[in-house]
Amino acid sequence: MIWNETKECMSRDEMKTMQGARLNKLVDRVYHNVPFYRKKMQELGIEPGDITRVEDVANLPFTTKDDLRDNYPFGLLAVPQSQIVRVHASSGTTGKATVVSYTRKDIDAWQECVTRVLAQADIGRNDIMQVGYGYGLFTGGLGLHYGAENLGATVVPQSTGNTKKLVDMMVDFNVTAIACTPSYLLHIAEVIEERGLRDQIKLKAAICGAEPWTEEMRLQMEEKLGIHAHDIYGLSEIAGPGVASDCQYHCGLHVYEDHYMPEIIDPKTLQPVGEEQIGELVFTTLTKEGMPLLRYRTKDLTSITYKPCECGRTLPRLSRFKGRSDDMLIIRGVNVFPSQVEAALLEVNETTPHYMMIVDRVNNMDTLEVMVEVDEKFFSDEIRELEKLTKKIEHVLRTALGIGPKVKLVEPKTLERSMGKAKHVIDNRKFD
Repeated sequence: MIWNETKECMSRDEMKTMQGARLNKLVDRVYHNVPFYRKKMQELGIEPGDITRVEDVANLPFTTKDDLRDNYPFGLLAVPQSQIVRVHASSGTTGKATVVSYTRKDIDAWQECVTRVLAQADIGRNDIMQVGYGYGLFTGGLGLHYGAENLGATVVPQSTGNTKKLVDMMVDFNVTAIACTPSYLLHIAEVIEERGLRDQIKLKAAICGAEPWTEEMRLQMEEKLGIHAHDIYGLSEIAGPGVASDCQYHCGLHVYEDHYMPEIIDPKTLQPVGEEQIGELVFTTLTKEGMPLLRYRTKDLTSITYKPCECGRTLPRLSRFKGRSDDMLIIRGVNVFPSQVEAALLEVNETTPHYMMIVDRVNNMDTLEVMVEVDEKFFSDEIRELEKLTKKIEHVLRTALGIGPKVKLVEPKTLERSMGKAKHVIDNRKFD
């Protein structure tokens, strides 16, 4: 196996010493070069010399997405504009785009982390990899592209938009690895099955991320395509894909903490939570030059463990993400995450992984309807059988969610397929 043993197999004490030194340099740089952080730290009475150990990070201010928008586009730069070699940005669908800037060194560090991801998935220079993430301002496409090239693999920059052509090239080029969203990979699997090409593909591994997905979904992908599916995590504000990923044991996502120092906090109290306790993930970028961030609140809900992994890495591991604190639905006083619905439905043999949650308010009462695609081989025109299946799914969801949803069964291919991040929720409620 190829990986950077120097960084990924350090003892906890060695890693903390490295992180403390890098944190001290980071704080000094942002204090003197970023007016936003200097003001924040002065308000808290913090001097750069006060931050010398990993534990001191708790004294630093948080950074939020609103802070990035308020400083749009280049107000958080810690280097002169002339040193910036690339920018990426979010879509800005809920406000101004969040712009992230990179120096040459930032690109190299990001590339190194993505290379680690691919090595963990046993992808190497003899592999041919399709990149099915979008290219452009979104970090997914270029992030995986440069990481794969750095590893020495052959890259097919497929992007999204033409699944038939993607599958044709997968067969013609003998593609062995693919990077895309998990929902898009399931769609690709459907197309392969419809066209009877399952025996002609050479795919062995998939790198899936950009949206939450479940262990059940991973197992289904692996069964449909005969591959190993790996989870990759990242976010543009921190760098892009490659902040963390899982190894062959799939027991959590290894965080590359020599570059990105994680914390888990209670999203309400903002205080740290214990190891293996669910909370909001926070990152401090230890090595970024262009636009370093202190304690960036990701809104992603997970837990962390520092126990060594069976693979030999001593890096901390994040549990599979439960969802986002801002994606949580409160329905009749109950906290509901789309990932709970997905996990429950994957336990029902008769359904596909495709669903849509529709939340509404009728007579001042919240309602939840879940549209569920039923596998073609189980779909029946007999009303009695459909009613029986509907009740079965309603019972499974009621047990998983703690509330009773209405289930509507639909035929295969009824719900829209996504080549990017899948949309699973329509909330029609009006809030004052």
